[in-house]
Amino acid sequence: MNISSRFPTPARPQADTRPHAAIIGAGVGGLATGALLGAKGYRVTILDPLDQPGGRAYAHRQDGFTFDAGPTIITAPWLFENLWRDCGGKLEDDVDLRPNTPFYQVRFDDGTIFDYSGDQVAMEAQIAEIEPRDVMGYRSFLDESRRIYEVAFEQLAHKPFHSLLFTAKTLARLVKLGGYRSVYSVVSSHFRSDKLRTLFSFHPLLIGGNPFSATSFYCLIAHLEGKYGVHHAVGGTNALVRGIASLVTRNGGQIRLGQTVTEIETEGRRASGVRLASGERISADIVISNADPATTYGKLLKTYPRRRWTDVKIDRGDYSMSLFVWYFGTNRRYDEVKHHTMIFGPRYKGLLDDIFRERRLAEDFSLYLHRPTASDPSLAPEGGDAFYVLSPVPNLAGNTDWAVEAERYRRRIEKRLEETMLPGLSRHIVSSLIATPLDFRDRLLSWQGAAFALEPKLLQSAWFRPHNKSEELDNLYLCGAGTHPGAGLPGVVSSARIVADLVPAPATFVTGVEGATRGQAS
Repeated sequence: MNISSRFPTPARPQADTRPHAAIIGAGVGGLATGALLGAKGYRVTILDPLDQPGGRAYAHRQDGFTFDAGPTIITAPWLFENLWRDCGGKLEDDVDLRPNTPFYQVRFDDGTIFDYSGDQVAMEAQIAEIEPRDVMGYRSFLDESRRIYEVAFEQLAHKPFHSLLFTAKTLARLVKLGGYRSVYSVVSSHFRSDKLRTLFSFHPLLIGGNPFSATSFYCLIAHLEGKYGVHHAVGGTNALVRGIASLVTRNGGQIRLGQTVTEIETEGRRASGVRLASGERISADIVISNADPATTYGKLLKTYPRRRWTDVKIDRGDYSMSLFVWYFGTNRRYDEVKHHTMIFGPRYKGLLDDIFRERRLAEDFSLYLHRPTASDPSLAPEGGDAFYVLSPVPNLAGNTDWAVEAERYRRRIEKRLEETMLPGLSRHIVSSLIATPLDFRDRLLSWQGAAFALEPKLLQSAWFRPHNKSEELDNLYLCGAGTHPGAGLPGVVSSARIVADLVPAPATFVTGVEGATRGQAS
């Protein structure tokens, strides 16, 4: 399937002689990279096994409901504004981003409700009700979050970590900011209340990190959200995906769906193109992989004599948790439920130990409940609501048999939601779909079924993460959640910009002849 028919491509001469960039994966990272490279002057072909673009940001459409498959929290909207600007457009012409207030509603296990927002006065009033002494801690935490943000995000998120000298200099600065500490450790130094320690440390879970081991650099999220807010896209996050896809095709790029890349072909130290499951070979001047780096190196370059990302190193990596996601639609509305709700269970550290260390499916859980119809009723039939509920679970390095456990686990979550947020839920469900770690492995081709690639720990971040410019091949580049700067929509868009800055200018290829010759399917 070729998506170009849905996004009209400007007419070009039949023989397109521009240098050719083949991109593996039509996730947000791959699409953003393709859009930027097209604007830079490359002929772009994006290949993806699914039937629509998006990857983890796919959309399920069922029974009149639209369910975003994955990311739903949009921060740093200026990153998307800049993407559109650099591709010759305006974000607001294609996508309608709107703020969420509050950012999230949080429900603790004892029933305490907390509205998490960027309103410092309202936040301090709620904090004072839980622990008055922690109001000053909140202020000092925000100050520390700002200091980390100004270095780790503003100065470094868009720069590649390829040089050991640059890395050493940078790490020295980050050590001064306490980057060797965990998010939970930093938060605990500011707050006395266990509830507030949980509230202000859970954010790494949104990008696959364990708050008890994720580097404290991720404390920057508090300042990022406070400064720019939390947004959603009208029509769902996949509306944002469709907008980025249109940027690709406007510059003559192709998005070929239903196409699985099985191998990156090489000539010496260069990637010469890709081979598809159909047997088709597509030559390219540069290759960019938006796939999980472990899949890129461990499967697509399986026979290549790798020097750094060997099978042994891949196997020894610590991968993020996976997710169990239940998408469901109801024939009634739950108007008291916010757009984003975090539902904490009775345990915090113990549950995370079960997920990340023991890789054991626990009997209890904490949940993220997404109700986009709180802001956008068009995503459900009239009078209904669209939901998804997400539970962090162990990746497939554990021994959970999801073929057996999936429905039992879904019923337990349904019961928990009925008891807490959605009374009478079981009587009102009219549409249902689930995704387990098996889907992340088999459908999204994620190593060990991990939802966010490598776990974002200090020694798996920056220089220690798979580089944006491959260490193995001279013209292979990586974008997406598994490379620098990491997971989350801001991270993958930043990775796309890094790659677009790293690739050679199209004029590097002799008068486009190489691109014209090598860029054709053979």
